[in-house]
This record gives sequence, structure tokens and C-alpha cells, in this order.
Amino acid sequence: MVDHPTTAGKASIDAATAKPLTIKQVFAKLPAQNVERARAFYREIFDLEPYSELNNHLHYEIDSGYFIIFPSSGTPSGTHDQLGFVVEDVEAAVTHLRSRGVKFERDGITDFGPVKAAWLHDSEGNLISIGQFTHGTPFTRPAA
Repeated sequence: MVDHPTTAGKASIDAATAKPLTIKQVFAKLPAQNVERARAFYREIFDLEPYSELNNHLHYEIDSGYFIIFPSSGTPSGTHDQLGFVVEDVEAAVTHLRSRGVKFERDGITDFGPVKAAWLHDSEGNLISIGQFTHGTPFTRPAA
């Protein structure tokens, strides 16, 4: 049996009377060794401005998605996507971002069939993907 940090040393929870977990929202968090440098990067490259700030955390909203840039002394691995932006035309997006000086991983766009994607590192080393779903986004629920 494995003790989990949230239950170690506590009485067992009665599943019949426990309230279900209700998750209200989801958001991504990106570490930044220099929050102001990250703010400038997202402004200059993606034309994004935080909609709010709290304790040196920058809060961004794109459509119904959210992400936070927070101060951190650690460094991201940069080996996997930490944030993904969905675009209508990945070729046009890559051309536009290259005009702003962005360098892409893997020499640009990779075509996986239903997804075309390109990857770049932000000013803090976070790996960001730019993706186009060729058969429509999987993030829109079908009409009921």
C-alpha cells in the first residue's frame, strides 16, 4: 500500500460520503526566471498582453484558454510542449513568426496527417507548439 501525501496519517475517507471533486477550470503554468523578459516576448512575438497580474504572476487568456507566467528560479526542460497554440493556418503562422525573428525547432513544420505543428522556445526556454488540426479542432464539443 502506498501512502499518498494527502492521506498519509489520516483516517481513511469513506467513499460513500465523500464529496466528488469538481474541477472548475484548467490552465497552463509557465516558469520564468525573468517575468518582464517573458512579458516582452509574448507581447512582441504573439501580440499578447496579460489581462491581470498578481504577485508578479502574469495571467493570459486566449478565447476560453488560460495560462500564467510565474517567477521561478528553476529552468524548464524544454524537451516537451508546455503550451500549445491552435491556429487556422500553421504555414502562415510560421511565416509570420519568422518575420518577427522566431527560430523553430525541427526546421519548421512537421506534418503528422491530422495535425501539422511547429515548435519554438520562448524567452525562458519553455517549448511552445503552434498547431493546426487539419480535420477541425478536437477542443470543440459537438452540438448536442
